Amino acid sequence: MSRRSGGFFDLPGKRARLAELEPRLTDPALWDDPRSAGQVTKEAARLKAAVEEYDRLRADLGGLAELLEIADEADAAALEVEREAIEGRIEKLYRDALFRGEHAELNAILTVKPGAGGTESCDWAEMLFRMYRRWAERHGLKVEVIDVAENALGGITDGTMIIRGERVFGLLHTENGVHRLVRISPFDAQSRRHTSFASVEVLPEIDDSIDIRIDPAELRIDVMRSSGHGGQGVNTTDSAVRLVHLPTGMIVSCQNTRSQVKNREFAMQVLRSRLYERELRRRREEQEKARGEQKEIAWGSQIRSYVLHPYQLVKDHRNNFESHQPDRVLDGDLDEFLYKGLEWEALQNAN
Repeated sequence: MSRRSGGFFDLPGKRARLAELEPRLTDPALWDDPRSAGQVTKEAARLKAAVEEYDRLRADLGGLAELLEIADEADAAALEVEREAIEGRIEKLYRDALFRGEHAELNAILTVKPGAGGTESCDWAEMLFRMYRRWAERHGLKVEVIDVAENALGGITDGTMIIRGERVFGLLHTENGVHRLVRISPFDAQSRRHTSFASVEVLPEIDDSIDIRIDPAELRIDVMRSSGHGGQGVNTTDSAVRLVHLPTGMIVSCQNTRSQVKNREFAMQVLRSRLYERELRRRREEQEKARGEQKEIAWGSQIRSYVLHPYQLVKDHRNNFESHQPDRVLDGDLDEFLYKGLEWEALQNAN
């Protein structure tokens, strides 16, 4: 499906949804629930801005085409600048239209874990964790590291952060999956080539508008002294918190602040998001079973390879998008991969 076809934009659908929301905006009863009212007004404003920009672009393109027909050589140069500006607006509108998920506007909870392979995979997990943090920093997003469990010989055995900003989950959610690294190992005395794997999990940060109930009786709360890097106060007080959700066996740890209360709040936020994602996954599996379909589980699939030796390449195996600058990618230059992931997802949903 091409950008020019407008298929991704779904103008009729956006106009219909805006027409559905507009009467609610003038209904005083809407504000009986301020949280719901805020969500409705935000969605309506976003739809209105997109539809109006689409209409402006059509008008501007029509006017530009007419001017180009009668322009002389001097005017054509000036009109070329205008054409490039319009193309930039079209690109932005196209990319905005790729954000269609139910929770695209939410913040993201991102967790990286190493696969089998000992220190090699732990080091790779730390490299990935840094890559996403650098990506967030490049865009001025707020990052809160919830928990990092360091491996004694190098790297990490687990790392979780919350990235907050506009449409973060919408951008990052297609990063879910297994990431593969091929390189000359810095831990191998014979300098042999090694392949390492690490998994990335991206969840929406569930806010209070989504009801996820956790029975306190089903929680075990452990308090311990923080470990790893940190200030003196962090490492010398029993501020780290570990939550164990007994019915599911889920474990969430947090040690990023000196406050035991704050660490417990962060851990509960992560647990709520994981329980919500678990319920969504269960429903999807039931629907697929009812349809008699067997689909590959995305979490167990290799979505991207990062090759540092014998050549330089980062390749997404879902859409075949490539970069021959892995150092830039690992330093957080991820935007093209993220948007190509959204394009791939939109095409899968359209088929």
